[in-house]
Amino acid sequence: MEVLKFGGTSVGNSSNITKVIQILEAYSQKSKVICIVSAIGGITNKLQRAGELAQQKDEAYISEFETIKAVHFKIVSDLIHQPDKVNAYLEEEFNYLRNLLDGIYLINELTPKTSDKLLSIGELLSSFVITEIIKEKNVDVVRKNSQELIVTNSNFTRAQINVLASQKNIREYFKNSHKLTILPGFVAKSHLGEITTLGRGGSDFTASIVAAALKVKRLEIWTDVSGMFTANPKLVKQAVPIEVLSYQEAMELSHFGAKVLFPPTVQPALDAEIPILIKNTLKPEDKGTLIKNHSNTSKNSVSGITSINHIALLTLQGNGMVGIPGFSKRLFEVLALEKINVIFITQASSEHSICIGISESDAQKAEAAINENFEYEITSRKIKPIIVEKNLSIVALVGDNMKNHQGISGKMFSALGQNNINVRAIAQGASEKNISAVINHNDVKKALNSLHEKFFEDHTKQLNVFITGVGNVGQRLLSQIDQQRKYLKSELRINLRVIGISNSKLMYFDDEGIDLKHWKKDLEEGQKASLHGFLEEVNLLNKRNSIFIDITASQEVSEMYAEYLKRSISVIACNKIACASDFENYKKLKDLSKQYNASFLFETNVGAGLPIIDTLNNLVASGDKVTSIQAVLSGSLNFVFNNFNDSTKFYDVVKQAQQEGFTEPDPRIDLSGVDVARKILILARESGYKMNLEDIENDSFLTQSNLESDTVDDFFNTLIQDETHFQNLYSSAQTNNAQLKYVAEFNNGKAKVGLKEIPQGHPFYNLEGKDNIVMFYSKRYPEQPIIVKGAGAGADVTASGLFADIIRVSNK
Repeated sequence: MEVLKFGGTSVGNSSNITKVIQILEAYSQKSKVICIVSAIGGITNKLQRAGELAQQKDEAYISEFETIKAVHFKIVSDLIHQPDKVNAYLEEEFNYLRNLLDGIYLINELTPKTSDKLLSIGELLSSFVITEIIKEKNVDVVRKNSQELIVTNSNFTRAQINVLASQKNIREYFKNSHKLTILPGFVAKSHLGEITTLGRGGSDFTASIVAAALKVKRLEIWTDVSGMFTANPKLVKQAVPIEVLSYQEAMELSHFGAKVLFPPTVQPALDAEIPILIKNTLKPEDKGTLIKNHSNTSKNSVSGITSINHIALLTLQGNGMVGIPGFSKRLFEVLALEKINVIFITQASSEHSICIGISESDAQKAEAAINENFEYEITSRKIKPIIVEKNLSIVALVGDNMKNHQGISGKMFSALGQNNINVRAIAQGASEKNISAVINHNDVKKALNSLHEKFFEDHTKQLNVFITGVGNVGQRLLSQIDQQRKYLKSELRINLRVIGISNSKLMYFDDEGIDLKHWKKDLEEGQKASLHGFLEEVNLLNKRNSIFIDITASQEVSEMYAEYLKRSISVIACNKIACASDFENYKKLKDLSKQYNASFLFETNVGAGLPIIDTLNNLVASGDKVTSIQAVLSGSLNFVFNNFNDSTKFYDVVKQAQQEGFTEPDPRIDLSGVDVARKILILARESGYKMNLEDIENDSFLTQSNLESDTVDDFFNTLIQDETHFQNLYSSAQTNNAQLKYVAEFNNGKAKVGLKEIPQGHPFYNLEGKDNIVMFYSKRYPEQPIIVKGAGAGADVTASGLFADIIRVSNK
């Protein structure tokens, strides 16, 4: 004997019902089958709605009635070739339904007893229609009304089953059964013959009772998903079906929001030790999830991650509670009298407070009742009025094997903390099958994904990137990410996604990741850009492991870093302004990075893609002290002076550097030495010295007219006018058999930048093209410095430096 139950979505339309019948035909060829069906998808809610409208004297109940009727007649029309008798029966049933609704409308009352009569119609209709469809296929099928088998008390809408009487009826009836028997789920009758229903999950309950009574080998519950998943697949795309669960694990997951099962429905099967198989009607070939007495097969410490939304956290606290027995008893008695279910409990060992989680819909009632009951203690200041927090959710790890693994709680709260998810309360039973945490409702998706990544995804880390500035360097970075994505995933276990991009005019976001082959077109169709609007969208998306990347030269963008860091969003800056700003601002950003566990990286501030800052950081971290830095830090200026000679014009070389992207759009930033001064300032600060930009001596090689130019065009005009000045600089270097290099120096806490004539034999002499070179002298390297040398400018190498910082964030 096989017992199969099909839920509302499984019988939600003609196409799905056809799949159900194919499954039943295949099963019935091998053995006898009992099939329990729910109402057609959505019908129970429509019946409830129609009843409520009728009670409210709203004639819209007639429209709901007509919709319910049309759904059933449509299925009959689609699937039954000779529908006359079926339609005639349905007309009688819908006449009964209409009369029932009209009665509710007339007397303006919908009692629990009448509600059960109303809602039971859904299952009675679906079971009839499905039976009639199967009959046309010449299958030995019969419909048996479950109301003649399941006996309950008269607690309408949530009737309690008389197990002994019900099992006796079931066993008696199925002594001699047909090949296929269709039963309506959810419905029953009291011992007085009154129509009752079994409440939420009632069809599963019917199936479980039948399976337990007949002691079948397995109960199959067919739904619209391929079993119970490691997390809600609608929120966690990487979630996968769990092949095997224990009863206890299934109960925990069901209680905490996994919609496949309702916990009480598992109990009859659990008591009879009958395995339950969850299958997908739409994908019958999928394995599904087998729930049995002991799973014993899971290699993971955690079996699943789940959540409950719309939670209110109530806190009773006060010094008057300490050492006084009875507070907990009174608190829970008050809630019990108000019929409020407690979902979550935690109490500090100091006895100073008790926290409970309840449904948000019960919060107001609970608050009033508790404050009333404890009025004396509140008035006498022994305790405070109950504190109510709303807009919360519970996330929970579930697994039988958690008790055998150390550090599960640590990994859980580490993952949440790294993503700025604040935990309001924690609960863990001594059985260690469940660890629960109360968090802000807005953080649920991020929390579930962070935890799933930590416990289930082969240590693959998802990084979600938001880029401001998609000009020359930004485009190259997007191209490199697109090119390397597969490698990152297979070799480095990094799932790198670009979620948001912005230029000065438009911004575009895609929750599932932007297609980097068509990002330009997507950006053209984006919304109007604003710095605060970009931050707000990043905040609303609330992605785990988020990274904000600034590839602009904007002061305004750099002033947004603190807001990102405060939200535990890592910041990668190509823009030098923040790190070269006032020391207090620089320090504030570094401190925020530590406080909120968010990386603040700016490798490309100095030397583009060269690992200059990384090398310096490693020296300092290892306990070494930098005493001196000698460097050529401007690839732009190096390019200019390597290409300038007595046969070229200084204007032409600078213009070429601008056009090839070796300088900023405003080359005055590079040629004035300010850019180099910012770079040596950043290196000095990263070496541990407190210094500001004005502390750096800048010996500019530009003329006064160059420095005083108002616009970029004016600047270029002054370069033409002052050509003799630049030729004299070149001539002096040639006379001294030297090369012109713009050098940055840091010695004993002081720094300066300026143009120097570098003699032959010096490490800077043969520096070519746009190369940079940095020499670090330290206590450990007093004579032979550590030298970092290579291309220090250009879009590709700068983009690769940003890419390297992204990898560093992942490795944190």
